[in-house]
Amino acid sequence: MKFIVDNWMLILIALSSGGMLAWPLVRGANAGSLTAQGAVQLINRERAVVVDVREPEEFAAGHVTGAKNVPLNQLEQKLPVTVKNKSLPLLLVCATGARAQRAVATAKKLGYEQAQAVAGGLKSWKDANLPLEKA
Repeated sequence: MKFIVDNWMLILIALSSGGMLAWPLVRGANAGSLTAQGAVQLINRERAVVVDVREPEEFAAGHVTGAKNVPLNQLEQKLPVTVKNKSLPLLLVCATGARAQRAVATAKKLGYEQAQAVAGGLKSWKDANLPLEKA
């Protein structure tokens, strides 16, 4: 007990730093998202479908090879027509990952249970030196 009283500040620092390290796990950070390398594995191994939720002008400037363009504001109407097989993994991509995270919720509501956002979006795809194509 004397140790705790004498070192209360060190104990408090250790507990708070441990809490900060554990917070993303508790909060569920990046739930439903995966790295660019993880996305490539899903594309190659499980025939995942890549859907880019950016606007057509952004899509034309450069996108993941083989991706289909369905803008976020049209996702509910066009996704069932664009991707008919709901059992395949669905990878959603945007510029930085923010729109793709919102698109995951919409896709799951439409029945695409394996929908995931690519963390960091097209930026992380480029940073990993993965192939892009232009329309």
